[in-house]
Amino acid sequence: MKYLITTAVALLALGGTAFASSCPRHMAAIDAALAKNPQLSAAEKAEVTKLRADGEAFHKAGKHQESMDALEKAEKILKIN
Repeated sequence: MKYLITTAVALLALGGTAFASSCPRHMAAIDAALAKNPQLSAAEKAEVTKLRADGEAFHKAGKHQESMDALEKAEKILKIN
């Protein structure tokens, strides 16, 4: 039983670390897409910029699910996911 609990905790910790490391890759993809001046309305560009900033703030706060949610919304607007 102890082995099962220890294994589960270790897997969750490793999964969280892997998940956290994907946030910067998504931010970089958004930055690269924005650098190409995509055809976006002013409102869409403002929304992408806000979502990108929110994603970074959530990432720095350790809230990786919220970060990924924001970054994925930005990627959807940019059509890069």
